[in-house]
Amino acid sequence: MFNWICATAGRAAILGLIVGLGIGIGIGIGGAVGFGLGVYFLPILTAGPGLDQAAVQALATSAERRGRFVRDLPGSDALHWGDGTIMMNANKIWFDGTISPRPDYHLYLAPAFVDDGLGFLAIKAESRRIGAVKTFENFALDLPPAIDLDEYDAVVIWCEAFKQFITAARLEN
Repeated sequence: MFNWICATAGRAAILGLIVGLGIGIGIGIGGAVGFGLGVYFLPILTAGPGLDQAAVQALATSAERRGRFVRDLPGSDALHWGDGTIMMNANKIWFDGTISPRPDYHLYLAPAFVDDGLGFLAIKAESRRIGAVKTFENFALDLPPAIDLDEYDAVVIWCEAFKQFITAARLEN
């Protein structure tokens, strides 16, 4: 009985593979659309919970520097934007607002404010990657020890996977 189950399962797997390949080839466009939708929705489905307003407000009392992400930067568009306040102290950087959901976002401290992708690429080598952004609302990241906050005048959110500028904010004391 066990041998029959294994043989049947093996034949079913091979048949499934053949049918799947046939469908995949026959509906290549559908596969590309499905892949594109997966790239869009996967980060939304796997995003962690953001900070609640109580946590954001508690952190806000310790903010040493602040900046504002706005939607209408030249390098932002309808699919790549941020809207809210970024704050930081000696240990942490946090965001009170929303950014557009996409994959592979990273937050950088930058030596100068830039408002588009070409501007950021020109200073990316001098910028400091702080970490991956895994949620799209009210997030916080720990700063590395011994970082001199005065060396950085801006914050940039950048999509590494697609080399896409998302948003930036000028930091003020």
